[in-house]
Amino acid sequence: MPPTPAHESKQGLLVIVSGPSGAGKTTIARAVHDAFAGSLLSVSLTTRPPGPRETEGVDYRFVDENEFLARIDRAEFLEHAGVYGKRYGTLRAPVDDAMREGRLVILEIDVQGAKQVKSQIPDAFGLFVLPPSEDALLERLRSRQRDSEEVIQKRFARARDEMAEARRCAVYDRFILNDDLDRAIGEAIQSVRERLG
Repeated sequence: MPPTPAHESKQGLLVIVSGPSGAGKTTIARAVHDAFAGSLLSVSLTTRPPGPRETEGVDYRFVDENEFLARIDRAEFLEHAGVYGKRYGTLRAPVDDAMREGRLVILEIDVQGAKQVKSQIPDAFGLFVLPPSEDALLERLRSRQRDSEEVIQKRFARARDEMAEARRCAVYDRFILNDDLDRAIGEAIQSVRERLG
């Protein structure tokens, strides 16, 4: 879909999708992207190596530490954070460009990053994806078979902290319980539609 000419366009909407590891936020963020023609699903930069099923430029843009630090020095990030010894960040320019074109922009980021974004773009619409229960989340983390039990327990502890912080920080407009994926996706899409008016 061609962008609307700048003089005719309204300001776009920035949607933040967050949730603990294993809650389903990536699936929901992609479903929201697919539901709105012309939307942009922002691709974060990271210094961690790609996983076996990850694609450069689709899942993340993989860069080394020096490039990431240089981009911080040049103030190129809308938000950035360190997680488990690796860096993650959202470049500002693609988000600003898409917003100027009146497009829907979706950021899949953690609570730390969401707070940075919300402080700069107060109109951003925040969705936080919750697992059905803490036990279900722990089981999902184990079933992915990506990490050792020690790493799983660290992720689980961080997830609990992140869920508590999400409720405290006043960034999120809607909390979506992912106890049924199709229903959770429908709720996310409907809430964005309502926000768009």
